Amino acid sequence: MTDDLPPAAKPAKPSFPLPPLVDQLTDTHGYPRLDGADDQPWRGDSDTWVVFLPGHGKGNGETADVAVILPELVRVLSPHLKPAVAGPAAEQALLARAGMMSLPALLFLRGDSVLGSIPRVRDWTDYLERIAAILIGPEAPASRLQ
Repeated sequence: MTDDLPPAAKPAKPSFPLPPLVDQLTDTHGYPRLDGADDQPWRGDSDTWVVFLPGHGKGNGETADVAVILPELVRVLSPHLKPAVAGPAAEQALLARAGMMSLPALLFLRGDSVLGSIPRVRDWTDYLERIAAILIGPEAPASRLQ
């Protein structure tokens, strides 16, 4: 007799809840929560959307950090960004569309286009430089956004 369990009997990976700071983005800051895979408010919109992909079920400690950083980015870069928070189905659909990436991540979209993404936590200057490159082009100084 073997100790190997058949694949169906192996325990499932644990699923971890998101930090409460993620809910504050929708509850306190009023960011829309994209619950369905077809929730795509950027389609047909000329504005740039930044969608927070928190990494549902992953239990990543950086998720809370990005949840704190996002409102500051939106405030500093207003009116250049429209924020939203992806629910589990929307997150999976966006990952399928944009390609797998490390989570948590910020995904930038406009109209029918994925403009770019910023995975994990970054230094403030790195965020501004990367967002400038995503929105304006790779040679753009971050100061053009402020």
